[in-house]
Amino acid sequence: MLNCFGLARVTKAGMREKRWQRKTREGRERKARHEQFRAAAGDTVVLYGWHTVTAAFKNPARRIRKLYATENALRRLAEEKITPPLPPEVVRPDALAARLTPDAVHQGLLAEADPLPAPAIEDLPKGIVLVLDQITDPHNVGAILRTAAAFGVVAIVTTARHSPDATGVLAKSASGALELTPIVIVQNLARALAALKERGFLVVGLDSGAADDLAAIALTRPLALVLGAEGKGLRQLTGATCDRLARLDLPGAIKSLNVSNAAALALYIAARATA
Repeated sequence: MLNCFGLARVTKAGMREKRWQRKTREGRERKARHEQFRAAAGDTVVLYGWHTVTAAFKNPARRIRKLYATENALRRLAEEKITPPLPPEVVRPDALAARLTPDAVHQGLLAEADPLPAPAIEDLPKGIVLVLDQITDPHNVGAILRTAAAFGVVAIVTTARHSPDATGVLAKSASGALELTPIVIVQNLARALAALKERGFLVVGLDSGAADDLAAIALTRPLALVLGAEGKGLRQLTGATCDRLARLDLPGAIKSLNVSNAAALALYIAARATA
């Protein structure tokens, strides 16, 4: 479109389109840098966010290789009298953002660390265990970890495949709970459930279509609660391996919950029943 001087006039719609294209391009570039960073890190766990990183400081089992902090984060660490395990490299906020996905909130702290050691099924204390059957969303698993830490769950059991890595988004969603609740990685979930049963665990799978209400059945420790992925639920072999299947009896019109909310309710019921 030309104005009265014969020059091209940029419309508001055109300007919005250019801004959108620029933001899309920048988002793609940042995502590509993040993927390159992950590939270069290999087995390194990436932790970011205030609670996530400072909780790692307090965990003697966590070995931090590198630490990056903004000047504001350093001041906050000093104010709260938190001493990092190694001197941080001072960086600008945008340098941290460039290492992460566009929606990541780093709060001025990022650490590269070794993965935590994973205990074996045979070494677990005989308390309450959560078993995750192919729950792949790191936000959900992180939220489940936080709830598990609140209820004193002795471990979370999950599979090597079809589960998120204990890094990045999962660690941030757990808000420090990754340092408190051990994660047991198994190759075959049905065999892991059988091993728990051999050790005396009562294995109860949560299934919205089950005949029994979890709150109405006799629950004893040691106890393993098994949760399935949203939508799919428990796989057939997983459900068949459980001692019991139970539902969460909800009084409202909606009869199913997000898996992290279901975990919280199931743990509340189990903790009261087995106290």
